[in-house]
Amino acid sequence: MRDQDTRYEAVRSRDARFDGAFFFAVETTGIYCRPSCPAVTPKRHNVRFFATAAAAQGSGFRACRRCRPDAVPGSADWNVRADVVGRAMRLIGDGVVDREGVTGLAGRLGYSARQVQRQLTAEVGAGPVALARAQRAHTARVLLQTTGLPVTEIAFAAGFASVRQFNDTVRTVYAATPTELRAAVRAARRTATPSAGIPLRLAHRGPYHAGAVFDLLRREAVAGVEEVSGPPGARTYRRTLRLPYGTGIAAVDERPGGPVRASAVRPGGWLDARLHLTDPRDLTTAVQRLRRLFDLDSDPYAVDERLGADPRLAPLVAARPGLRAPGAADPEEHAVRSLVGPTVAAALVRAHGKALDAPCGTLTHLFPEPAALARAAAGAGPDSGCAFALDGPLGALATALADGAVRLDPGVDRDDAQQALAALPGLDARTIAEIRARALGDPDVVPPGADIPDTWRPWRTYALHHLRAAEER
Repeated sequence: MRDQDTRYEAVRSRDARFDGAFFFAVETTGIYCRPSCPAVTPKRHNVRFFATAAAAQGSGFRACRRCRPDAVPGSADWNVRADVVGRAMRLIGDGVVDREGVTGLAGRLGYSARQVQRQLTAEVGAGPVALARAQRAHTARVLLQTTGLPVTEIAFAAGFASVRQFNDTVRTVYAATPTELRAAVRAARRTATPSAGIPLRLAHRGPYHAGAVFDLLRREAVAGVEEVSGPPGARTYRRTLRLPYGTGIAAVDERPGGPVRASAVRPGGWLDARLHLTDPRDLTTAVQRLRRLFDLDSDPYAVDERLGADPRLAPLVAARPGLRAPGAADPEEHAVRSLVGPTVAAALVRAHGKALDAPCGTLTHLFPEPAALARAAAGAGPDSGCAFALDGPLGALATALADGAVRLDPGVDRDDAQQALAALPGLDARTIAEIRARALGDPDVVPPGADIPDTWRPWRTYALHHLRAAEER
């Protein structure tokens, strides 16, 4: 979709497959939109294209009130790409710039701040500050329109340094004051608070095969940390979250919040979710972690087109269009779980997990931090009677995660992480492949011994999920 005439055809046909892949702006109105915007198609010579919403905002365009381009799924490119730009975009989405600044972002990437600024600007049309600013504006709009929090609290919860900066940004992006944005939504929808839960729509592009995702989450659920309730087709997944500023409980419904239309050009929908946060500053990070867990930024059209062209996979893809490859809400947690399995993981939660201040049903704990497991491992010798073998591979993994010898954050180089994992004692190739696919979100992982050809690149993780789903039927 790099050719601008081809992009204009996508706009003219209102093709939702490209929502989030690019944005278009209309010079005569000063507004930018998603490709599927239902408004009258502008003339070609009045249209400009941008890789990100931040780039459009930086050029002086405001968000369309009709199609809400800031609410589209993220570009699938950032999940696939392993270069510095892809890694930077994943980190910015996780809120690193808000918490650590551009210097912290650059340090995590192993580049200077100037190099990161230059590469992002050249590739996506905006630097890290502008990208984080666009994300803050979206978070602010969500809080304004779904909660009853005071405007001043929302300003700081969204990551702004001052109320003035918050007001100026909202006016620039939405051509409305925060009060006007809030007034545009019925009062009935503004009843939520962080303690009562923030209602969300987690948008996805194309079909979404929710059943297989919820089946997997049910099988893997760790008692005390996760639960899946309800009958198939109407299940709810709930889990606890450890977040930078506090804790959270997330609930996501299996039922799609919006219809998946049969049309080839206007498909898509969302999953209904609710977040209970002890600190609303964690909203952006919590949403991004749920999106990674449910693989909501995937491009099912690209995946299904490649895999569906193979005779072996074609019937599987036809039976499950939009099958996703779930990631992890907490990469370090998932690494430990990949090594020990759900039964031992539940025992670790009981022994070393932090109890919630206010348990919610069966959700009682946070999964133990690597540092807590590393401390326990330090006192667990071979004669300690420890049921979890903390002095073995689990202890080595926990210690490496705690001291930074192994990094699994969204901006880590996946090859570097795999090499660091391989250097630990007791981690076999299959476990490392599982960690790379789930904790690091790599869409092209093949475990040892799997019969998956190179022709299925770069979606071999998805191919494996199709094969497993067919075996489980």
